[in-house]
Amino acid sequence: MDERLKKQLEFSLEIDKEKEIYRQTHITGLKRKENDAEHAWHMAIMAYLLREYSNSDIDILKVVLMCLIHDIVEIDAGDTYAYDKVNLETQKQREEIAKERIFSLLPAEQKAEMVALFDEFEDNVTPEANFAHAMDNLQPLILNDSNNGADWREHGIFAEQVYKRQINTKKGSNKLYEITEQIIKKNTEKGNLK
Repeated sequence: MDERLKKQLEFSLEIDKEKEIYRQTHITGLKRKENDAEHAWHMAIMAYLLREYSNSDIDILKVVLMCLIHDIVEIDAGDTYAYDKVNLETQKQREEIAKERIFSLLPAEQKAEMVALFDEFEDNVTPEANFAHAMDNLQPLILNDSNNGADWREHGIFAEQVYKRQINTKKGSNKLYEITEQIIKKNTEKGNLK
């Protein structure tokens, strides 16, 4: 086996570990918490299906790839809950170290490509990154809504916290932000959000 293919297969095996990183959000039906790989897959399908609601013309393949790779770094850095103030302070540093190790398993030009996609997602400036972030916010929101706000209630989350996080949804899609507002309002009225 040549060195390039060996590196690509090693990376492919390494990212299987993303299936072991569990998030705070439960899958529908509250049977268990979802893992990062499921979250990424769900976001990628949603991005493709909902692309017509993007505020801008987007390269959907780029958005789908961003969705699929954005949490690979959590293999080393761990999942940081969106409303965990303490761990959010060190998240960027932990993820930078993880990004270097994990993407370095790839051949140099593929590493550069993946790092550029990851960084573009993190910088959240381009239309593609904006729409990928909209998916990153909308996906757990609809799961929480489908589970009658169980995860929000478990963590004592305030509506204001969810609104603040959803600003990134608005940057990617005004239409989907309208839906998030409806979901937040409904769950606040039901007492699922403080």
